[in-house]
Amino acid sequence: MAVSIAGGVRPGKLIEVERRLYKHLIVGKHKVAAMEDDANEKLEQDVNKLDIERQAIKLRLEKQAQAQATFKAISNQLTSTVNNTLEHQLAAPNSLLSNCGITENQILLLNLMLAADPNLNRIRPLIASISWLSRDLTTLINSPASKHRRPKSGDVQVTDIKLILNYIGIENLRLLLPYFCLRNWLPTGHANLLWTGRKLWRYSMITAIAAKTLAGLHNRPISLSYTCALLNQMGTSIILNNSAIIFETHWGTWLREASHSREKEVYDAVMATEYPAEQVFNHVMNKGHRLNWQLLEQLDFKDSDITKVLKELDTASHFSQLSTDAAIVAKASCFAKIILLEEYQLIDPQERKLMLDYYEFTQQEVIRLKAQNYRKLDLT
Repeated sequence: MAVSIAGGVRPGKLIEVERRLYKHLIVGKHKVAAMEDDANEKLEQDVNKLDIERQAIKLRLEKQAQAQATFKAISNQLTSTVNNTLEHQLAAPNSLLSNCGITENQILLLNLMLAADPNLNRIRPLIASISWLSRDLTTLINSPASKHRRPKSGDVQVTDIKLILNYIGIENLRLLLPYFCLRNWLPTGHANLLWTGRKLWRYSMITAIAAKTLAGLHNRPISLSYTCALLNQMGTSIILNNSAIIFETHWGTWLREASHSREKEVYDAVMATEYPAEQVFNHVMNKGHRLNWQLLEQLDFKDSDITKVLKELDTASHFSQLSTDAAIVAKASCFAKIILLEEYQLIDPQERKLMLDYYEFTQQEVIRLKAQNYRKLDLT
């Protein structure tokens, strides 16, 4: 489809380019170095060992026609079982809440931080009730690299949540709370998603920093754009996490059964079966953005500004239909895609121009976005 009007119906070529980035994030084998705040660094050695073992088994299987037929049959059966289980879960979004780790208190906290003058007396007990969030903030403030005001003695560890929040400050909390929430929701502890998690985290942070920049440029609420930019990967994270749990559960069970029955060919076939990244990618494309707002509605945040923006981003058929705040997030996501696709050499100049034209980027916006540091989140 050839479309010349900016912000109108998304051209087929544009959709293909945007899908290309997600396919690289989820299906691509490109390995990336850990970011300084990555939670999966210890997995890397195990992942490399598993990859080597799988490749060795595959090479051996390729030399054995009968074993190869067994591998295909078993692998297809396992992949189908995993895919069917995931489809069943995605058909009932409310059932996902019990497994995804997203709670009403977390979303309430993010909404409270959107206020012009957030009430710390309401916020403090909510943070204290979320153990991993309290731990992350405590670790941050006690880190030798922390720039925040702390006691001068390096031996003093701050543990009181009231003091920690005072040291960090409201404006930094507006950035840190959504940051830590998404990082906690992203797939962690799954060998099959180590590289995917790292790539998705980087894409999320580039998008969030770009949204923060654009919101400041256009005098829009920075916290709303920044938070929505991060939460726009919430549904994707849930699908990835659940798919990894399902795969690892079935994979482990089948391995134990094959080992117990001493069926070497079956054991090798299961062992060599990889996480069904292609099928999961399709689920992300079909339902990832829809889950963003559906899950928030399930948690009774239908009227939240965050929910409204995320729903707009999923349901609007034209860019020109988006509100200013939703358009900022859409532009930020587009710019993040361009940055990563250029890094991976997966986009040409004509495609880049198509994306910038469709999302109606101005020269000033592009100049401002190019000037940002997307490698880390800068706190005051």
